[in-house]
Amino acid sequence: MFFRFALATYCRFLLNVSRRFAYPFAPVLARGLGVPLTAISSILALNQFTTLSGVAIGPAADRVGYKPMMLLAMGMLSLVLLAGGLVPQYGMVMAALLLVGLGKSIFDPALQAYVGKHIPFEKRGMVVGLLEVAWAASMLIGIPLIGYAIEKWGWRSPFIILGCLCLGGMVLLFFFIPGEKAPTASGKGVGYKTAWKALVRERSCLGILGFSFFLCAGNDCLFIASGAWMEESFGLGIAALGMGAGIIGLAELCGEGLTASLSDKIGLPRAIMLGGICCAASYCLLPVLSFSLPSALSGIFLVFMAFEFTIVSTLALSTELLPAYRATLMSGLLSFAGLGRSFGTLMGGFLWERMGIPGIGVFSAVMTLSAVLFLAWSLKGWKKG
Repeated sequence: MFFRFALATYCRFLLNVSRRFAYPFAPVLARGLGVPLTAISSILALNQFTTLSGVAIGPAADRVGYKPMMLLAMGMLSLVLLAGGLVPQYGMVMAALLLVGLGKSIFDPALQAYVGKHIPFEKRGMVVGLLEVAWAASMLIGIPLIGYAIEKWGWRSPFIILGCLCLGGMVLLFFFIPGEKAPTASGKGVGYKTAWKALVRERSCLGILGFSFFLCAGNDCLFIASGAWMEESFGLGIAALGMGAGIIGLAELCGEGLTASLSDKIGLPRAIMLGGICCAASYCLLPVLSFSLPSALSGIFLVFMAFEFTIVSTLALSTELLPAYRATLMSGLLSFAGLGRSFGTLMGGFLWERMGIPGIGVFSAVMTLSAVLFLAWSLKGWKKG
């Protein structure tokens, strides 16, 4: 079982690097393609709409099983990344980045549902926290390596390197993750209408969807502007931008470590509320800490550590809110998170050009506090089972 989760974590690491590297290197990609920065930020915003595919993907995973969906995601990822690197045109790169988002929408719910099926709830926070190390590692290790590759071989190199690695990951998954019967209780799969009717009847499920929208809107508003903030305010170059992104990865690793060690002890609902409040406070500190590079990086570290603790605890709790249709709920959660990220990405570009970090800090804090209030209402009286 350990090897299976290690392999799934490695594949998710590749997927996350593929999904995230365009954010800090958006100015580099824009220069390489000969387009304005807004053209890249628009792609990243549109990318989030691929998560709406979860409306169909979740019930499909509950019907056909989790392994086929993970294989589909990795295979598609390898093809579109290689196409983006070999055909350096704006339209092809746009399509590649959009389909990378779709691959994540396929892979993540299947993997998280697989964890929910095989890991007891009492250990769910710990296991999900460890699994999410792939998210932190994408920034701590993957993005600095992408920065090195871009500086050494050009902006197309990440697409080709990641495409080849994803193809290898798909082969490993095929041979080492055993197949399963349909995960629903009946063993005959589930219809889309049945699954989504079950979801909308539960207030806790609707609450977690709204929570994910507001929480991720606040975070991506900052994330899309972080590269421009570091480049314009502190004069960081390409390689330094990659190392700066590593600070985000270190913060996320700390947040995931906190989830693994603390969330099960204090209870997942309480952990999510506490994390959300700390995250909102951290956004408010950003304008105050923008006077120097070390202080600005400290502010970013606090934001992403609090955010990661909150979102990973949310994932762990969500695997138990609708046990009969785990993949459906996880897909729905990622869909609403994607909508929130899209909204936040669009607002981040707008606010950065007009109000700078103060505007972004206030917007992100308001979004995060809205998420906390929404979840507090929806989980009132909720108990496992």
